[in-house]
Amino acid sequence: MPKSNKILAVVDDLFFVVKINDAAKRAGLTCEFLKSEKDVLEKSVAEQPLLVILDLNAHSVNAVSVITKFKAIEDLKRVSVIGFVSHVQGELKQQAQDAGANMVLARSAFSANLPQILRRHTGSM
Repeated sequence: MPKSNKILAVVDDLFFVVKINDAAKRAGLTCEFLKSEKDVLEKSVAEQPLLVILDLNAHSVNAVSVITKFKAIEDLKRVSVIGFVSHVQGELKQQAQDAGANMVLARSAFSANLPQILRRHTGSM
C-alpha cells in the first residue's frame, strides 16, 4: 500500500493551524483539521493518514482519550501520533506518552522542529 500524503490534525490555536498547514504544503502533504474525537478516529480508519497531530491543549477533544482509542484500533497501529503541549504540563505529556503517542513535544520544540518532523515522516531526510 503506498504511503499516504495526508496529515490529520486536531489544533485549536490559529498560530499552529497556519504553521502546520504551511509546513505540510512545503513537504508536499495535505492537512485536514478536525474538531472531534469521532472525526479523528473515523477519518483515520478510512484514510490511513501518514501522521496525526494533536494539540494536547485543544478544547475540542480529550487528546489522551483520542490517543488511547486510536492506538487500540489494529489498522491504526502503524500511524504515527504526535502531540504537543505547554512545556509546564509534564503530567499531561506523560499521560499522552503512556497512551501511546509516538512523540510528545513542548509547543516551542514542536514549532521549531515541524519541518524536520514532516520530512522524517515522508522519508525525505
